Amino acid sequence: MTAQLLIGPLLRRVTGDRATIWVETSAPTTVRVEAEGGASGSAPTFCAYGHHYALIVVSGLAPGSWHSYRVLLEDHEVWPVAGSPYPPSVIRTRAADDADQPVSLLFGSCRQATPQATGRQLPPDALDAYARRLMADPDHRPDLLVLLGDQVYADETSHKVRRFLRRNRPAGHDGPADQVITFEEYTKLYLESWRDPEVRWLFSTVPSVMIFDDHEIIDDWNTSASWRADMAREPWWRERISAGLASYWVYQHLGNLSPDELDADPLYQKVSAAEDATDLLHDFGLGVDDPGSAENTDQPYQWSFALDLGRTRLVVLDNRCNRVLTPGARAMLPAAEWDWFISQAHGDYDHLVVGSSLPWLMPPAIHHLEAWNEKVSESRRSRRWAAFGEKVRRAFDLEHWAAFGKSFDALGELFRRLGEGGVGAPGHRVGAGGAYAAPASISVLSGDVHHSYVARAEFGHAMATPVMQLTCSPIHNEVPLPLRPLMRVAWLPPVTRAVRGLAKSAGASKPLVRWKRLSGPYFGNAIGTLSLDGRHAQALIEGTTKDGRLHEVVAAEYQP
Repeated sequence: MTAQLLIGPLLRRVTGDRATIWVETSAPTTVRVEAEGGASGSAPTFCAYGHHYALIVVSGLAPGSWHSYRVLLEDHEVWPVAGSPYPPSVIRTRAADDADQPVSLLFGSCRQATPQATGRQLPPDALDAYARRLMADPDHRPDLLVLLGDQVYADETSHKVRRFLRRNRPAGHDGPADQVITFEEYTKLYLESWRDPEVRWLFSTVPSVMIFDDHEIIDDWNTSASWRADMAREPWWRERISAGLASYWVYQHLGNLSPDELDADPLYQKVSAAEDATDLLHDFGLGVDDPGSAENTDQPYQWSFALDLGRTRLVVLDNRCNRVLTPGARAMLPAAEWDWFISQAHGDYDHLVVGSSLPWLMPPAIHHLEAWNEKVSESRRSRRWAAFGEKVRRAFDLEHWAAFGKSFDALGELFRRLGEGGVGAPGHRVGAGGAYAAPASISVLSGDVHHSYVARAEFGHAMATPVMQLTCSPIHNEVPLPLRPLMRVAWLPPVTRAVRGLAKSAGASKPLVRWKRLSGPYFGNAIGTLSLDGRHAQALIEGTTKDGRLHEVVAAEYQP
């Protein structure tokens, strides 16, 4: 049986003179990538759950160059597709000394499958629109696409996927009829979403990194300890969480790793060497489903990752899987992973960019509501009051950084120390006196909330480093019309003061940082670009018009 290319190629990491390319094929085969200029790489596929994947490391790329490439299965060329109307897929490398090169990051979150697959009348897909523009102007391609969660929706499936579930599930299956549960069902989500022609071309020519949010598993994943206890009682949950995390590792996380990190990842080495990695990945998915506890000193599998592009450091955080949910000790990251994050904040860079699927700075009234809810849900005075708080938490999705108050404050304190520089600050060292230089900018890229805005943090005193919240969501979805006025008024000072009073009455402390909205909110489909050049930063969020073009909707410029 001749293997075919099912999904891909996805250009993932470009590091120095090497690049990684991910593919899914229809049968076992050897995948070879040949790039212009003589660079190449090959890898056999590995098998899991009856599916076949490969991650190919292409070596020998010339620095500061563009390399068109082709993909072969055995000796049969499968990419570019014969007769394709799209421009060639290329690998662009940065100069060997790229300190003075600008950096451009494309970002966003929350992308449901194509309109043809969903059957919903959603506004035009912003990623499709960006791909079409890049085809017409390929010289302005970004350095990296940062996808910040909900790349697929396991709990909000299309008509096509639902038909598959009805036809293929065994009689008497007790799982939700319209949600995916097994690994095989998860593969259908990626197949319908990533074979969108424009997006497939975009993924083949712009490097990408990805982090999950809740919908890759289920809405409000790991909201609280009691939520986990309730889900654990569902007879289908173990299969769902195992398949969800295993498929995420294969389809999304593997490509986040550089070639050296792949060599050091013990799971990847076992999976790629196994004749059939199904049992390995099934057990892995169950084993990593543990957000940790205050007493647990074992370090969980780390989904967070970091990379450098020129003078920019990008750190992308796991806001979901490894949460600490122990009442009274709740944290967005377990201690070991927080320490790793702090270590990444040290270093020689000009711009720090933090990828967080959940916004750090929410509309202020919503922030105070979440702070109130955390105190009420952990009340020791009244079980009924705590139970009421838990019901409110789940009903209104109150589980962002503000609902993990200690983590919210710790992140703000880190940014303050970074932004002030000086002796003892966690920035990069300048000179022999122990002083540290403050970064030119700190930007938090986020999604999740289905609207876009830019806000600036204020720490109560003049600070050279601007600290910005850049939220861009959704790429292809929508927020219900009744919620839009609520999200607008949540920025208003009178509403903020009233909800802050409520939070104070429950014992929530005043945030250590204040923030001001500079632009937005915008509620349509959108994609964001963060451009970093020297000490200057520019954020641009573009929405889609009815005819599928992009136009500016939110913008901000900042520098020391």
